[in-house]
Amino acid sequence: MILTVTLNPSVDIAYPLDSLTINQVNRCPFAKKTAGGKGLNVTRVIQQMAVPVTATGFLGGPLGIFIKEQLANQQINQHFATIQDETRNCIAILHDNGQQTEILETGPMITPAELAEFEKIVTTEAKQAAVVTLSGSLPKGAPHTYYAQLLTDLKDTSAKVILDTSGESLKAVLVGNIKPYAIKPNLDELTELTGKKSLLDDLQLIKTLSQPLFEGIPLILVSLGNEGAFVKFNEAFYRVKIPKIKVVNPVGSGDSTVAGLAIALARGAEIDETLKTAMTLGMLNALESQTGAVNPLNFDTYFKQIVVIKQSGDH
Repeated sequence: MILTVTLNPSVDIAYPLDSLTINQVNRCPFAKKTAGGKGLNVTRVIQQMAVPVTATGFLGGPLGIFIKEQLANQQINQHFATIQDETRNCIAILHDNGQQTEILETGPMITPAELAEFEKIVTTEAKQAAVVTLSGSLPKGAPHTYYAQLLTDLKDTSAKVILDTSGESLKAVLVGNIKPYAIKPNLDELTELTGKKSLLDDLQLIKTLSQPLFEGIPLILVSLGNEGAFVKFNEAFYRVKIPKIKVVNPVGSGDSTVAGLAIALARGAEIDETLKTAMTLGMLNALESQTGAVNPLNFDTYFKQIVVIKQSGDH
């Protein structure tokens, strides 16, 4: 089983408009509402690949109930901590030939008691899990060290932890004593962490990922968009090349990549298969209009087109 953690989920509302007029009434013919948040995108993709998964995190109020009901309708196993504050909305206005204007609520305030209750849930569920994914931003009330705290809570389980976050919460983990099994920064996040720009060169990436900041993390996957990925696994480095595809919707592809990592790690796959699985699901998400969705029937076709090239570690 894979356990997915979404600490700041949302109800994602999409309003499609021909054009957005400021300071006027804009009438929307229909709205689409889905259970959102990076970890729930991960969850859906794992479910669609017919791998056992349990979703956890914080949910509260009528919006929290909506998310629970939607996950139940999708037959997704769940064990959330209930909070007093209400789960947030995130609104995307799709307008004027491909433009997107977003309004993102910061979300509920989590109390210390609710944080403690959630830690009990996650440690209990993680005992049954081969892999735990930690995705997205932290809610209000959770200190920036909260992911580091969860890693401490999980250290006595056998689960491999994949962390997909950024900013101060990621830095707190990197300088902490307990490290995740895998992280998945993109180039912008890697630049923010290290202060180094122009990291597309393989030798630069090898040098960057060899810094003491990243010690103790077995698997680091740097996503490079349509250029694939650059990976450090233990002491080896890999360039992962993907085929060109006609992108329909790239949003959620990073989360789908995390889902692929989790699935492969849960199976005990070798590194080549692990990286190909992760990148295949990232691509399959980009081919779908819905965020956090893949078509498993297309998996083998794209899996075969991915090339993993081991790099020289001389630096």
